[in-house]
Amino acid sequence: MTDNTISYEDFLTVDVRVGTIAKAELFHEARRPAYKLWVDFGEEIGVRKSSAQITKRYRVEELPGQQVMGVVNFPAKQIGPFMSECLILGFADEKGDIVLAGPKAHVPNGARML
Repeated sequence: MTDNTISYEDFLTVDVRVGTIAKAELFHEARRPAYKLWVDFGEEIGVRKSSAQITKRYRVEELPGQQVMGVVNFPAKQIGPFMSECLILGFADEKGDIVLAGPKAHVPNGARML
């Protein structure tokens, strides 16, 4: 157990939603290899942009259509010439490469993690 226990109410302040990657491009201007992602989080939230350092495990052409989880209530962040509007979630594998987090079965875009 960790020392930084939070309440359920604290947890609910983080808005984690499921979205489908609609478009992915190489982020040539990034300092570290990355992709630009456009993720469709459904009608309520819409399409949000994000930068993701996932080039070691994923090819840009295989990303569209993949469902991912993202935090949609962080403020936008300028990353070079690109404005990132959400944080796509993932976990580091044994090599430190990021594995995207997403549902095991298809769920509607915009579904909130409970």
